Amino acid sequence: MNDFFNHPAVQGGVAPFVAGLVVALALGRVRLAGLAVVAAFGTAVFFVSDFTFTPLTVTRKIILLGFAAPIIGMLADFAFKPTKIGAVLLALAGGAAALWAFWPVLTQKEAAQAWLLGGTALACVAWLIGFSQVYLSGHGVRAGAAGLGLGLGTGIAAIIGASASYGLYAIALGVGAGAFLLPQMITGKKTEAGATFMLTTALIAGLIAAGAMVLADLRWYSVLVLALVPVAATLPVPEKAPLWLQAVLVSLYTFVVAGVACALSW
Repeated sequence: MNDFFNHPAVQGGVAPFVAGLVVALALGRVRLAGLAVVAAFGTAVFFVSDFTFTPLTVTRKIILLGFAAPIIGMLADFAFKPTKIGAVLLALAGGAAALWAFWPVLTQKEAAQAWLLGGTALACVAWLIGFSQVYLSGHGVRAGAAGLGLGLGTGIAAIIGASASYGLYAIALGVGAGAFLLPQMITGKKTEAGATFMLTTALIAGLIAAGAMVLADLRWYSVLVLALVPVAATLPVPEKAPLWLQAVLVSLYTFVVAGVACALSW
């Protein structure tokens, strides 16, 4: 049994998917199915690392921010009316969080490299949050497909960039998004994503991609391409097509962009 749970495919894929699916099914009726992604991410953290936050390393900062994101997302969804100004504020906060997470490492690099990596990290995280919140948070199928493509693409790119643990975290995020998407495909009923899902997914994916860039060998231009995955999720699909087909088509769009990022990182 220990060998089963020690397998990377279980730690980053099977177990997170099961956890995410349970949460999506249990909380879907109360508009909290988006918590599936943090359940999946937390499951991977449990297997790959731990929940200790001292000393506060870069990786632990990413994990801490990942667990804080759904709390902020729920407040945004239930306590405040979502606006474009709110999305901008969330994006700016996400960019600032990225700089906070990576600042100790960036200060140890040469000035030109620090500016390049720090600017890429800030831009990637802020863009992912802002764009996704404005254009995807109100569309459960497109949001789920974006999270699926972004998580899997970031995970594979991180592994290629020599960061296996970050790769597992991102893949877990992607399968959590898949767990959020699957009930919609089966029932034919859309589930609201909101900031609970979209902020969490965008922030964690952006931080993991930036972390694989700053701490490992993922190329900065691959990170920028990964940031375009949510844009692919807005491409048109036949509105009268069954919901499952729409989900498949949008997911394919995101896989293409994520595949380009992975190819560049290779």
